[in-house]
Amino acid sequence: MIRAFRWQTPQNALILQKNECRKIFVMMMSNQDFKCKISKEEIELLPREKFLGEIFYIDSNEALQEFIVELKDKKVLGFDTETRPAFKKGVINEVSLLQLSTGDQAFLFRLNEISDHSEIKALLSNPSIIKAGVAIHDDIIGLQRLFNFKPAGFIELQDYVKDFGIEDNSLKKLSANILGFQISKRQQTSNWEVAQLSQAQIEYAATDAWVCYEIYSLLKKVKPHNGHQHKNRS
Repeated sequence: MIRAFRWQTPQNALILQKNECRKIFVMMMSNQDFKCKISKEEIELLPREKFLGEIFYIDSNEALQEFIVELKDKKVLGFDTETRPAFKKGVINEVSLLQLSTGDQAFLFRLNEISDHSEIKALLSNPSIIKAGVAIHDDIIGLQRLFNFKPAGFIELQDYVKDFGIEDNSLKKLSANILGFQISKRQQTSNWEVAQLSQAQIEYAATDAWVCYEIYSLLKKVKPHNGHQHKNRS
């Protein structure tokens, strides 16, 4: 039996409306400069958004085999991971969740429930699929503690945004500066090893990966200040 479920917001009309607004925003920003840094006060004035697309919650080897095929032909994925926070010095917990987003969809892989990681390793080692994320070094190290793989096709957005004169580093600030909305980080330090993730955790995890996808996709349409082509992480 495949243990997975598909969660989708009933606000389909709202999704379409937001997608059209996002396209207009991309066109507007393609001819404008971003802020070097955005302040906390400026962020608080922005609307708060979350991922409203389709979410696939995958917590078994069988479900992994079914849903991973939907990612193999993608050119760009938003990337993030979640780990149960350790509040004791020297304690390092294993990565619990891997999030990948195609823009319209988000795939949440519960790594602590999945034992066969071969397909995930192949995806993360594929140089033809861009995986864009923020602070990916620690994410990759955490994943390599679970299974051995050679990362390829990764884009560190903290470095990528520098070509556009942006000095912000956190995903929350990059979302506000580049996409024009704020995101909640409330669930960041929640328990990602619980038997069943809450709706708030699921939406938070999907949003982070989606925002990474949107940031990279938008910046690809904007000419960098220095005119350089950013290279993937090898």
